[in-house]
Amino acid sequence: MEGIGNDFVVVDLRKSTPPAWLDDAGIISYLCDRHLGIGADGVLAVLDARSGSGAAARMRVLNADGSEAEMCGNGIRCVAKYLYENDHQLAQETLGRAVSAGEAPALLLETRAGIRRCTLHLQAGTVPGRVAEVEVAMGRPRLTRAELPMDGTANEHCIDQPIPLDGVEVRISAISMGNPHAVLFAPAAASFAALHTLANRFGPRLENHPLFPQRTNVALARPLGPSAFEVVVWERGCGITQACGTGACATAVAACLVGLAAEERWLSITLPGGSLQVMVKADLSEVYLRGPARYVFRGGLSLG
Repeated sequence: MEGIGNDFVVVDLRKSTPPAWLDDAGIISYLCDRHLGIGADGVLAVLDARSGSGAAARMRVLNADGSEAEMCGNGIRCVAKYLYENDHQLAQETLGRAVSAGEAPALLLETRAGIRRCTLHLQAGTVPGRVAEVEVAMGRPRLTRAELPMDGTANEHCIDQPIPLDGVEVRISAISMGNPHAVLFAPAAASFAALHTLANRFGPRLENHPLFPQRTNVALARPLGPSAFEVVVWERGCGITQACGTGACATAVAACLVGLAAEERWLSITLPGGSLQVMVKADLSEVYLRGPARYVFRGGLSLG
């Protein structure tokens, strides 16, 4: 499946014992290899939710290098679409609750970053409904160095702070949306190609910078106006990807905090694979991410 070009191998492992290969970095890397395996930015394992969580399912996000991410904004939209359109009992129960409450259908999904509510926007004329877009309540942005995590004073924020990197001084805003991001803003006059160049230059250096003990994702952004941005993301464990949902959210939060955008309005975040919509609550209590998800193909693969 893919969400604006961010592509995943989605494996439904509910009602079964999770296989040992989920924690085998070699097999995950093989599955994600675009020449020898299936090819993907990561593997999304759909598992039974933990008892008492109230979630429909649990999602594990395994990067292409076998490392595990806390959260994935594009991936969770794919999982929400998959569950609703393939688990007919779940779809009927979800739709029934929505009709009774007069709301759009929604699923709760469990992640390492916590429970996330996924509101399903359905295509008209389809029953119980095909999912056109998913709006995810991504949770509050985490800003302290302890929460990110980031080296330094535990309760201190890092917003538009200068650091020396690769022989120059760059200004970064460090924000976690369940996983850490370092956001850098380029001048509006910079080209989209220039963002790629900067992401390739600074991405690997910041990902592995001593400031970030668990490494970090890196977003290079440029404003197109008060409510639109172009962004290229260097993903931890993947490199440059076509899209990154948590990176889009982190960019929107950073833009609001440095005065490049306003809260309580939908911002258009354009990545190489397409556009996402993000809204930041004024009190920073919630960030909403909306965008599509799509099937690419289905198949089976022997690991023997």
